[in-house]
Amino acid sequence: MKGSIKSKVLFIVSLLFGLLFIVFGMDKFIHFMPMPKDLPEKMMKAFLAFTEIGWLMPLVGVAEIVGGLLVIIPRTRALGALIIFPVMVGIILTNIVQDQSGLPIAGVFGAILVWIIIENKEKYLPLIK
Repeated sequence: MKGSIKSKVLFIVSLLFGLLFIVFGMDKFIHFMPMPKDLPEKMMKAFLAFTEIGWLMPLVGVAEIVGGLLVIIPRTRALGALIIFPVMVGIILTNIVQDQSGLPIAGVFGAILVWIIIENKEKYLPLIK
């Protein structure tokens, strides 16, 4: 792809990715999205365990909101990807261990995050030198 087309596609994908994480993060505080009625019992138990730890979901929500905002802005996208990375690992592992039905969507989100990280690899090099 040409540089300009690739950068436009990356911006649109990053914008949608960031907005989704902002919405999911806000739901940790405002609870405007209803819980799916057909949620498997194993996944429901895991969700209840996560909410039982009072500080965990607000921490994840803050990481999702801040990371989502930073991913939208090209200059801060690399930092946003680093903030969202551990959340994404948790999402993927939860879907692998608890219920695989959400794994395709988690895989798409994971692939987008990997693409963002690869596109910003030069910004991470000073961290490993």
